[in-house]
Amino acid sequence: MEAAGSDSTIDLDRAGNKPRALIDPFARAITYLRVSVTDRCDFRCVYCMSEHMSFLPKADLLSLEELDRLCSAFIAKGVVKLRLTGGEPLVRRGIMTLVSSLSRHLASGALKELTVTTNGSQLEKYASELKGHGVERINVSLDTLDPEKFRAITRWGDLGKVLAGIDAAQAAGLKVKINAVALKGVNEDEIAGLMQWAHGRGMDLTVIEVMPLGDIEESRLDQYLPLSLVRARLAERFTLEDIDYRTGGPARYVRVKETGGRLGFITPLTHNFCESCNRVRITCTGTLYMCLGQDDAADLRSPLRASESDAALHAAIDEAIARKPKGHDFVIDRRRQAPAVGRHMSVTGG
Repeated sequence: MEAAGSDSTIDLDRAGNKPRALIDPFARAITYLRVSVTDRCDFRCVYCMSEHMSFLPKADLLSLEELDRLCSAFIAKGVVKLRLTGGEPLVRRGIMTLVSSLSRHLASGALKELTVTTNGSQLEKYASELKGHGVERINVSLDTLDPEKFRAITRWGDLGKVLAGIDAAQAAGLKVKINAVALKGVNEDEIAGLMQWAHGRGMDLTVIEVMPLGDIEESRLDQYLPLSLVRARLAERFTLEDIDYRTGGPARYVRVKETGGRLGFITPLTHNFCESCNRVRITCTGTLYMCLGQDDAADLRSPLRASESDAALHAAIDEAIARKPKGHDFVIDRRRQAPAVGRHMSVTGG
């Protein structure tokens, strides 16, 4: 098993000051980092991956020590929320070593929140450890409560295993939020029931529009269900009250009067969320994407490996943030049937 980073605290510059904060060209402070720890997954969800994916050679991935050092550099520059993603992050060998090491930033107060997005397949095994390392809440991706439909959507998944994982997470004291991708003709008639189930267990539900990333066998024209339609349908049965609630992510929330629970909408296509974007993403190979919906990227692996000092790494991060765009280019191309961005979501990290 790999060992993650040292017990060192956040590096200071030579004058003893913290490195400068991350402010993009549009005066947005970058305080939220999403890190993909692996491009591999034990599911093959139809809106995310091709069934026959070609994954990166393991030698191309950053080591756990390098991931720790990279995350720590961002925390030094003002990131206060860190989310580990994949692929499926909990299939990364030694992942709890990384979580344990990063938890030192929670203990120091430099990091306010360490969270994980997971498909739930490994939660039964890891829920207690996550809680023990300071993780307070997690997101679980779950698009249906129908076992056969779940298998069809994930191709390889076992709903019973995911539900057992959610049980284990709640038993461990983790706060769970359910993420569901709205798929036309697949789960659109289940969203109300999924919401009632989640709220009945004290879990928020966030519904997400399918995003046009990566070539898959399915047509996204066939998959795309606008959340404006989903919300209108729900409003026929439930009282949706707008609330000023934010988690640091892009979701806009309402409270459902009948259930008392919160319902979030992530709408990259019908209503983008770029004006308040506070986040960037790093892949498991050390590539920094300043925007999920753009191809511009920065190589952080080279400066990371070039020196034991973080000076070159900090400079590369600063240069990249200076190029962060105002917004994304998400669109479903009805003429060419092509994705807006060629890389798969599993590569970018959620």
